[in-house]
Amino acid sequence: MLPTLPSQNPENTAALKPSIYSSPCISGSGPHRGLLSHQFGPQPDSLIQVGRRGWMLQAGLSGFGGLTLPMLLQRTAAAGGANDTVVRPAKSVIQIWLSGGPSQIDMWDMKPEQPVEIRGPFRPISTSVPGVQICEHMPLQAAMMDRFAIVRSMDATASNHTPITFQAGNPKAQRSETGRQGGGYPAMGAVAARFRGANQPGMPPWVALADSMVADIYGAGDLGQTYEPLDGVRINGRFSLPKGIEVPRLQDRDHLRRELDRFRRSQDTSAGYQQQDRFTQEAFDLVLGGAAQRAFDVTQEPVEVRNRYGRDSLGEKTLLARRLVEAGVTFVTLSDAWGHWDHHGDEVKWGGIEKGLSPMLPILDRGITALVSDLEQRGLLESTLVLVIGEFGRSPVMTKTAGRDHWPAVMSFLMAGGGLPGGHVVGATDRRGGAIHEQPLGPGDLAATIFQHLGIDPAGHWTNPAGRPVPLVENGRPIFPLS
Repeated sequence: MLPTLPSQNPENTAALKPSIYSSPCISGSGPHRGLLSHQFGPQPDSLIQVGRRGWMLQAGLSGFGGLTLPMLLQRTAAAGGANDTVVRPAKSVIQIWLSGGPSQIDMWDMKPEQPVEIRGPFRPISTSVPGVQICEHMPLQAAMMDRFAIVRSMDATASNHTPITFQAGNPKAQRSETGRQGGGYPAMGAVAARFRGANQPGMPPWVALADSMVADIYGAGDLGQTYEPLDGVRINGRFSLPKGIEVPRLQDRDHLRRELDRFRRSQDTSAGYQQQDRFTQEAFDLVLGGAAQRAFDVTQEPVEVRNRYGRDSLGEKTLLARRLVEAGVTFVTLSDAWGHWDHHGDEVKWGGIEKGLSPMLPILDRGITALVSDLEQRGLLESTLVLVIGEFGRSPVMTKTAGRDHWPAVMSFLMAGGGLPGGHVVGATDRRGGAIHEQPLGPGDLAATIFQHLGIDPAGHWTNPAGRPVPLVENGRPIFPLS
């Protein structure tokens, strides 16, 4: 069962049903202090205000977390990010976090020959890949299994009920009850921000989309605040307007557009603007150029596309993730809701397997298949690696209340895109689905696969605050045959 977080009652999470259209509040504290971070507390029933009054233009050139936008761009360039002179093909990662621990036996590693207390209530169905079966509640994945790879042999014993270990891809990154969370080891998104940067100048390298940054997003650790994720859910209101534009008083988009065009023309022709260094110019471009503004505005998507992804939390965030990588964001981490996949039984918040998990699987099925299809149609699937993963698996024997308990001994996860061959199943569990039988893998293998895709040397190092080199990957190499 999920631990109670500071400033949070687990019962309050029932109200978190986000929609991508209104304007949540933000505070600047919490474990992810830095770039647009917040401390988790009661939230409005919304995600981000993307449709009203040009929210990105509120960015201006003001600082967030003590770091001005030009400074951020300059530091990204100094770190070898998207502003260097080296031209590299765009590579992106979309990490879909299934908070709570999805059940491998009821999704991607079914055991139909076992007694009902092990196999559970769901039936397996065949897929487009001969010999591969998955849960009956995921027919869209089944039809597209040649685009996906299932990993069934991930050892999650280093993980706990947090995103730390598998968002860091590091067995040494663990929850601590007394000391630093994760031991200072950075999340893979932070490593991408540090060693690769954004794929387009003026775009953030790493964006997080989660109801709770505290519960569902692990940050930069000892890499520092510069490489924390942009809080894409609560970004609205953290920016100030360029002088002369007062967006809150504007009543319609046409008026706003005219005001922005006027401001842009005045800046483009001014000697002062021409003489500014390129980082300040890129900061203006971020605010006024329109790329970031357009990327976050899902109202630009046709209704049929939005419906295809789903008008639920996971569908809306997944669609936004596609828009972000298309605009030049390198790494997106998203979570539909805190603890949503923690199905101990019918007596707990999210219910057991049949009552709790079965209505969620079609939502996941729709969201991730829409994403992979959309990326493929747009020519982005080869360059975008999609990862669907949680913190551990679930117990092979069901509980007395029709659920499954935590099971770190093994978990399954899903990958697609990124040049990886689809239609593969990697590893295997024993007949009960509770232990690894073939090809054991660890968190380091996941990190090595992700970094190799991004063009980051898995054998590389980062430097901790004491000046000591720390390996990017601990005990891992790219997963075969996915590399």
